[in-house]
Amino acid sequence: MMPLQQVTILGATGSIGVSTLDVIQRHPDRFSVFALSSHSRVEKLYHQILTFEPKYAVVATPQQAQKLQAQVASQGCQTQILAGPEGLVAVASASEVDQVMAAIVGAAGLLPTLAAAQAGKRVLLANKESLVSAGKLFMDAVRDNGAELLPIDSEHNAIFQCLPAQWQAKQRGPLFSKGVSKILLTGSGGPFRETPIAELANKTPAQAVAHPNWSMGQKISVDSATMMNKGLEFIEACRLFDAKPEQIEVVIHPQSVIHSMVQYSDGSVLAQLGQPDMRTPIAHAMMFPERGQSGVEPLNFADIAKLEFLPPDFNRYPCLRLAIEACQQDQESCTLLNAANEVSVARFLAGQIGFTDIAAVNGEVMATGTDIRITVLDDVLAIDQHGRALAEQFCAQR
Repeated sequence: MMPLQQVTILGATGSIGVSTLDVIQRHPDRFSVFALSSHSRVEKLYHQILTFEPKYAVVATPQQAQKLQAQVASQGCQTQILAGPEGLVAVASASEVDQVMAAIVGAAGLLPTLAAAQAGKRVLLANKESLVSAGKLFMDAVRDNGAELLPIDSEHNAIFQCLPAQWQAKQRGPLFSKGVSKILLTGSGGPFRETPIAELANKTPAQAVAHPNWSMGQKISVDSATMMNKGLEFIEACRLFDAKPEQIEVVIHPQSVIHSMVQYSDGSVLAQLGQPDMRTPIAHAMMFPERGQSGVEPLNFADIAKLEFLPPDFNRYPCLRLAIEACQQDQESCTLLNAANEVSVARFLAGQIGFTDIAAVNGEVMATGTDIRITVLDDVLAIDQHGRALAEQFCAQR
């Protein structure tokens, strides 16, 4: 009998983390939870700890850790509670760990995800910012330490599934010399796909997070409404698949049935289809190269009335245009844009700026730029802080 795969879940109380735990519960003979983390949903984490009894759990502050330690101990649970970035790095790089689900949203997930790569783990990547903010540094860490990087975003996982088997096995080498001619990255267009552009400025946070197809957290839902999410995925795809910006095309696909496609030089286009349920890519990555039950029902093609495909309108989605431009420029622009977007989205969700101000602030930060060049991780963190400070300044002026 094979030993259980030990899994650390960074961001266990978010939608990706919850779906990962669902997959793990379906395969108790295959996976065991080594560690869980949560930034703010400590009560939810407490119940997860009692259910899965991980060796470790990580929360944001020592005060939270002390309180939670007392709670779990009172229930006879042996889980040890850690705190802060150091705790996250520890459970991501621990020698016992086989797989790390990197599902912390935003730049906060960069350090522990990088630590997992440096420790040679199988990294299940749901944290876009690791590649958007620190692309080359992160990919170098994967290569130099023998880590295995498997994408969890439904689009990148779909692309991965449609790639040549020899590339999947080694995950290296020039993909576009193996018959691939283009990557087609699909996106739903979000909740405002048909809203008159003149009305977008008045859209509320509640309207922006009401995604028509996917159940996601607030930040990523707003990113879907602006299509910044697709812009970040565009950058991520360039890093993951060693692609140039001109080799990737964004396609609006409102039904979210085809998760992405790969076009080959012989005229073939391979597509990955499935329900809009993150358990499919999670199960695929956790069990790769095998396949196993995810709990997701297969598509019923008789129920699919039609599949639509449209080009993106950059007047409607200026954040997507900004992300593509950043990808065409340099790594520093991508890092700066991601930092600005985290601030502008947070300010929008707090009711402090309007919906269309998100793109305006992001554009102002991009235009200001930075003199820092990225050679080490500290440069990434410095640009991130610079971008956040600029974004805060521009938000305050609106």
